[in-house]
Amino acid sequence: MGNKLIVFFSRAGENYFGGSMRRVEIGNTKILVQTLKELTGADVFEIEPVTPYSEDHMTCIEEAKRDLQSNARPALKTFPDSLDGYDTIYLAYPNYWGTMPMVVWTFLEHFDFSGKTILPICTHEGSGMGHSEADIRKLCPDAKMGKGLAVTGSKVKVAKPELERWLKRNQQI
Repeated sequence: MGNKLIVFFSRAGENYFGGSMRRVEIGNTKILVQTLKELTGADVFEIEPVTPYSEDHMTCIEEAKRDLQSNARPALKTFPDSLDGYDTIYLAYPNYWGTMPMVVWTFLEHFDFSGKTILPICTHEGSGMGHSEADIRKLCPDAKMGKGLAVTGSKVKVAKPELERWLKRNQQI
C-alpha cells in the first residue's frame, strides 16, 4: 500500500472544551495523532512554527485570526527533507476560524503533492471541518483527496473506533 506519513499541527496550553477552558499538556490533535499512528504505523512529522501561538486561548485565537486575515505564512522550524517516499499523507490540525491554522498552509505550499493522497483530520469543538477540505484542494490541486474526518477535540481520547471506521472507509486498514 505504500508508505504513509502523518503531518500534524497541535497546540497545548489553554484549550476550549465544550463550554469551558482547560489547560492541557498535550494538544487534542496530538493525542488523536498518537492513536492514528498506533492504527496505521505511519511515520509522523509535527509542524512547529518558529513563533508558537500563545498558550492563552483567547490570545491564540486572536493570533490565528490575524494570520488568516493577513493570509500569513508563518515560518516553520523545519520541514521533512522530502515527501518522495510517501504516497499517503494524513494531515491533522485543529479548526481555526473555519479552516486550518496558517502554519499548515505554509507546510502544504512547501511541497508538491501531485499523485499523493491526502486524508485530512480536523479537531474542533463544534465547527467540524469548516472549509479546510476545499482549502487543501486549492493548495494541492494535483493530490487525491480522501474524505476528511472531524473529531470533537474534547473526545479525542475515545476516538479510536471513529478513526478505525474512517480508515476503513478510506481503504487504509
